[in-house]
Amino acid sequence: MEKKDIKKEGQSFLGIQANPGVFIPSLLIVLVLVITTLVVGDPMADWFASAQDVISTNIGWVFILILNLLFVFSLFLGFGKYRNIRLGGDDAKPDFTLKGWFAMLFSAGMGIGLLFWSVAEPISHFNENPMIDANSELSEKATSAMSITFLHWGIHVWALYAVVALALAYFSFNKKLPLTIRSIFYPILKDRIYGRIGDSIDVIAVVATLFGLATSLGLGVQQVNAGLTYLFGMQDNAYVQIVLIVVITAAATMSLIFGLDKGIRIVSEWNMRFALALMIFMLIVGPTLFIMKSFIQSIGHYIYIFFDQGFHTYAYKSVVGDNEWQNKWTIFYWAWWISWSPFVGVFIAKISRGRTFKEFILGVLLVPTLLTFLWMSVFGGSAIYQELIGNHTISEAVNNNIATSIFYMLEQYPFVKLSSGIAIILVVGFFVTSSDSGSFVVDTLTAGGRSDGPKRQKIFWASLQGAIAGALLLGGGLTALQTASLLTGLPFAIILVIMCYSFYKSLSDEFDDK
Repeated sequence: MEKKDIKKEGQSFLGIQANPGVFIPSLLIVLVLVITTLVVGDPMADWFASAQDVISTNIGWVFILILNLLFVFSLFLGFGKYRNIRLGGDDAKPDFTLKGWFAMLFSAGMGIGLLFWSVAEPISHFNENPMIDANSELSEKATSAMSITFLHWGIHVWALYAVVALALAYFSFNKKLPLTIRSIFYPILKDRIYGRIGDSIDVIAVVATLFGLATSLGLGVQQVNAGLTYLFGMQDNAYVQIVLIVVITAAATMSLIFGLDKGIRIVSEWNMRFALALMIFMLIVGPTLFIMKSFIQSIGHYIYIFFDQGFHTYAYKSVVGDNEWQNKWTIFYWAWWISWSPFVGVFIAKISRGRTFKEFILGVLLVPTLLTFLWMSVFGGSAIYQELIGNHTISEAVNNNIATSIFYMLEQYPFVKLSSGIAIILVVGFFVTSSDSGSFVVDTLTAGGRSDGPKRQKIFWASLQGAIAGALLLGGGLTALQTASLLTGLPFAIILVIMCYSFYKSLSDEFDDK
């Protein structure tokens, strides 16, 4: 298998270098959706709510099945007969240290969401979730709340990222094909990946990535606005958030200008330093013993419910229309992670040369998952502790404005101004790394796998991501952001299934005959 330029790749048109078959359709689809949202105005909010309900109710089971299949497939890749294959060949050496590798994949994979939901989600599940009776003991509610949060942020998510990233890295580094989603389909499409079919695959990946990122950026800017309101009394509304998007996106372009190693890597590592500092701070000033006991207990209960809740489709409750909770939470998360997977997959693949399949799967599945669980235990656990002792301030904040929840949690502990300031800086930092690494990935996909295009192209995609987030905030807020992930995640979910077969076929054809 020899590397071949994607048709029209690198062709200069309209002052840019990209594959027109991917660039133009992706741009048109995004512009149509954004302009429609802005022109229609308020009625779009109702449409988003209706679309979210229809998709979640009728297609949610597909997301659940696919996430579980990907988890099993990731274990097969990491611990089966192909585990010793090295990305880039037997003599390849890693491009980044383990510390740098973990920092970048963690920042790209979850950053903003961790800050937005780390308090709001456990508190929401503590107050209401279908796994426990409303009259259950508080301890049972707390245990259930944390284990459900772990389910939504745990192994399933990172298994999805790992499979997409490993497949991309293998076909790029070992098969010398362009770093695009279409390359994974070479074993079944052959040279047709360089034509319209391949273009269509990459267009779906680009659109999913842009709207998945827009969801995260929208959540992030809501939280920045909430933090500034909390600290300085700034107004909290969509128009202020648009201004913040413009300012923070401009900051992201600076990171883009310095490139992957000097820009994105450095910002990611600083994000990790601030995140660890904030987490250690909370671990010290918060209920330390409670947090550590909760961390261990929640992992155990997560393992206990892993298969039961991981495969739960609410088939019987949905008959009587009682599946609103799953639509709002689990289905949204699964669709969001799927829409993120092209972005995270390309990015992790780009930084993972020299890792064996086993090292890759272990690293991507375990390290970010455990760090995420610890983070959720520190912040979510500290919030639940307040509920258990009778302080319902955080619950009230979650009910009034989810974005404010982390700041009201920090208010219950010492040095609130300092910790809230660090939280805002961290949200901005994760916004920047999501925006610049996302722009890097989208530009790579639209340029046929090339990552050395003019920086103005990456800046263009960063600006467009901000515009999408702004349009969705104006067109329906949180519901619009969630619906965008559902709409774009669905077509890519189908691609994921075919992708797994194609990846397995390539490995089987090359290694099983030896």
